[in-house]
Amino acid sequence: MKDILQDIVAHTHALGFLSIVKVGSDNGTKIDSMAEDRSVVLTATTHNPVAEFTDTFGMPNLDKLSLHLKNPEYRENAKIDVIQDNRNGETIPTHIHFENSAGDFQNDYRFMNKAIIEEKLKTATFTGATWNVVFEPSLASISRLKLMSAAHSEEPIFKVSTDNGNLMFSFGDQSSHAGEFVFEAGVSGTLSHAWFYPVNQVQSILNLSGDVTMSISDQGAMKITVDSGLTTYDYILPAQSK
Repeated sequence: MKDILQDIVAHTHALGFLSIVKVGSDNGTKIDSMAEDRSVVLTATTHNPVAEFTDTFGMPNLDKLSLHLKNPEYRENAKIDVIQDNRNGETIPTHIHFENSAGDFQNDYRFMNKAIIEEKLKTATFTGATWNVVFEPSLASISRLKLMSAAHSEEPIFKVSTDNGNLMFSFGDQSSHAGEFVFEAGVSGTLSHAWFYPVNQVQSILNLSGDVTMSISDQGAMKITVDSGLTTYDYILPAQSK
């Protein structure tokens, strides 16, 4: 239980822009979230269903959950249990109970009920896209993005395009300081349009631990897939206006 909770927090709360998640149990354990500014929509599926996660519920205040998970009182031999209760004739998960090995240090982390979380994340849907460029970014490419974005820290977005088989990332324009570099050479597929994406969100996701795949659609969407070993996370970023 602790491992999957830590995994969820590391791939949502730790990014700085996903503060609430929805957990569902239809056809496996599903995890959904969305940034407040709708710059990122997350859909994820655990590799194996989490038996304790039944029905649909929300996990708010992830900063509080993160603190409980890091608490040294719960480091060894702690009891971390999902507690269920009967509500309106239905047994649903209501909270996580944390208790240290001695039983003298306890905390409860409360879930958000199904109706509220579905209302809050009702627009977190993605109908799909044709992914024109798909590849696994290298650590060297991610490092080069950090260097370029640091040189253009005033730019909140960057441009993505293809040129002669290379995927290009560009910052700034002719009226300002500008720079561009080859993020991935020799990609299969092309983009007939240039699209803009948020620098901070893309970099934060690329810094996550796990196997990473990037997919870019000429319809104006980017998907960054991160497989943590426990869960496959799909981060969808709609293209932004210049």
